Amino acid sequence: MIRKLAVLLAVFATLSLAGCGYNDLQRQDEEIKATWSEVLNQYQRRADLVPNLVSTVKGYAAQEERVLTEVTNARAGVGSIKATPELINDPAAFQKFIAAQNQLQGALSRLLLVSEAYPQLKSDALFRDLTAQLEGTENRITVARKRYIKSVQEYNTTVRQFPTNLTAMMFKLDVKPNFTVANEAAISAPPKVDFDKAPAASTPAAAGEAPKKGN
Repeated sequence: MIRKLAVLLAVFATLSLAGCGYNDLQRQDEEIKATWSEVLNQYQRRADLVPNLVSTVKGYAAQEERVLTEVTNARAGVGSIKATPELINDPAAFQKFIAAQNQLQGALSRLLLVSEAYPQLKSDALFRDLTAQLEGTENRITVARKRYIKSVQEYNTTVRQFPTNLTAMMFKLDVKPNFTVANEAAISAPPKVDFDKAPAASTPAAAGEAPKKGN
């Protein structure tokens, strides 16, 4: 009799939790974790491209020290923030992380703008490959963020609406931070490229100066 009563209580508890939205909240929370992981993967992919991109530009435009330093510092700022799944439960840390990513995106945009002044840099096969990878990564970031935004909106709606808001309060489930209109583990690193050891003779042509003719 006791065993049957325990089974009945377990069934009743399960049905109660399902009816009050607890299971929906758990499912949506797992979806948020999955979509956030994909966002982090794509951000990491972009960060991994930065050192090679900076090295390539430096090989042709070493005099653009300010822009190169901005990108390097912005990448370091992104790396200084520990990107974990727990970030989505801390609105302040989430906004700090997004601000760092936006700073890196802005610095990369300025770096690519600099390349317009260096035709030989733009025609370099490695530079073209890196910028194509960067463009593809930015597109994947956009897609990943949209999926995260959608999953968070669904979860936050469930947390706020009645009667599931009562369940959320009971289990201390709060809304998750999301991307705004304003700020709307790791991929393996690509091969390292170092142009610091490039022959000095290539510098004049790379900088856009006319090569000297032989006698």
